[in-house]
Amino acid sequence: MSTVRIWELTCPGLLEEVGRARRWTRDVLSDSPHADDAALIVTELSANALLHSDSGLSQHSFNLTVTRTPQAITITVTDSGGAPTRPHIQRPHRTALHGRGLALVEALADRMEIRKGVHGHAVIATLQSPKPSNDAWHATTATTRERQPC
Repeated sequence: MSTVRIWELTCPGLLEEVGRARRWTRDVLSDSPHADDAALIVTELSANALLHSDSGLSQHSFNLTVTRTPQAITITVTDSGGAPTRPHIQRPHRTALHGRGLALVEALADRMEIRKGVHGHAVIATLQSPKPSNDAWHATTATTRERQPC
């Protein structure tokens, strides 16, 4: 079995597709401790693609790619272009209702990157896999020792 898995989903320019993309992400990562963070990242990036680019037009779409290796999960959302500005992190006023999505993604991800593509932008968020802890081994060893007869 390969150690790299890649899933792709193309969603039409409809806001209800954000929920579908979120559920799909949670399904493909159901056995990962990062499933909820990944689903939240997909929600933010998908909504941004629909609201701030041509992806939100009925004849356009956005593309979602989830790549999983033993070391990391990488989420890429690519929009259809047409936005007057590059996606960027905002620092809105504390009473503002919008403008915190990319800052949230940046806070959840171990790494975030924005790339200009041929037709639009790709926002890439990476979640590193947790390294195995020696604490789990010690806990198992301690439990085993306690159960041994004297």
